[in-house]
Amino acid sequence: MKTRDKIILASLDLFNERGERNVTTNHIAAHLAISPGNLYYHFRNKSDIIYEIFLEYEKLVDYYLQVPEGRSLTLEDKMFYLESVFDGLWSYRFFHRDLEFLLDSDERLREDYRRFTNRCLDAINRIFAGLSDGQVLQPQTEEMRAALALNVWLVITNWMAFLKTAHGAELSCSLNKTKLKQGIFQVLTLELPYVTEPHHEAVLALRERYRPDLSEAD
Repeated sequence: MKTRDKIILASLDLFNERGERNVTTNHIAAHLAISPGNLYYHFRNKSDIIYEIFLEYEKLVDYYLQVPEGRSLTLEDKMFYLESVFDGLWSYRFFHRDLEFLLDSDERLREDYRRFTNRCLDAINRIFAGLSDGQVLQPQTEEMRAALALNVWLVITNWMAFLKTAHGAELSCSLNKTKLKQGIFQVLTLELPYVTEPHHEAVLALRERYRPDLSEAD
């Protein structure tokens, strides 16, 4: 593996584990047993590393949200989308944990994230249309479908922030993929009123798999 790729992977691991603001380029270099000068040969600063990590995350989500051509979507497709997107959230969890700070710190990242958000909203909208064609969801107006897509996007991208505020300082040691994926329960709850009758019981059963235990937030 090339040194540049090693830097990206090591940085992602350290950012996820410790939080981006607690990791310096010296930490990254030491973790890889390379000199800071070697790191700076590949990246000018930490912001450049974060931006490259975002580009990888962006490609991953764009791939996950592709809508197949020539067929309508099924309930299995729906669950694939949700599982995949939350897997991506976990793999790049530092990004959404510190999203506002990161976007405020890099104008280039802020602009690219805005375009990324718009693409994701468009993809979710098309997924809903495909699920309606497959009679998993009831037909909706364009306005309602767009509003539901935005609400789903808000739940997905803010679920990490909710866990952080609900669990406080314990988040760093208690957060795991299972807890993160409990956000799927909230997404399915949002969509439940639009699920067609033949799929209603199946969605309820799927939803129960992700029911969050919020007792720790009391």
